[in-house]
Amino acid sequence: MKQGFLGLVMAVAMSLGLTGCGGSVKLGPEAIAGLTPDAYVTMHQVQIAYLASGGGGTGTITYRGRTHEFNIGGLGVGGIGASTLDAEGEVYRLPNLAAFPGAYAQGRYGFAAGTASGGELWMQNEAGVILRLKAKRTGLMLSLGGDAVVISMQ
Repeated sequence: MKQGFLGLVMAVAMSLGLTGCGGSVKLGPEAIAGLTPDAYVTMHQVQIAYLASGGGGTGTITYRGRTHEFNIGGLGVGGIGASTLDAEGEVYRLPNLAAFPGAYAQGRYGFAAGTASGGELWMQNEAGVILRLKAKRTGLMLSLGGDAVVISMQ
């Protein structure tokens, strides 16, 4: 367990480093212009934040007609509160399923107050795989900032 946590912390630190490099991670509509989705994902995550944030959860990816389960763990900066996050969306630039797991740099914006929520998540891993997710939050949270999320297959 300790080794797994240290691996998560290292991956998060490296991924947060990616967000600081202006040219290496470009997320948003321009990054996927003209591309068709390679897969679809759903995620459920619990997030807690007070200046720093942390969370964990599970999800599924449907790739080439087969559904696979995965785990999510992450750390970040910015935000305050606690919420659950349900997200679904498209996966782009996925040449094979082996490119999906890994550390993702995440840009987010949104809010949650009770059952009202809004926001979109854009994530990219070191292999160039891009996730575009529509997020629905429940709880009380203001989130501004960036995170690193580590996805591992079950």
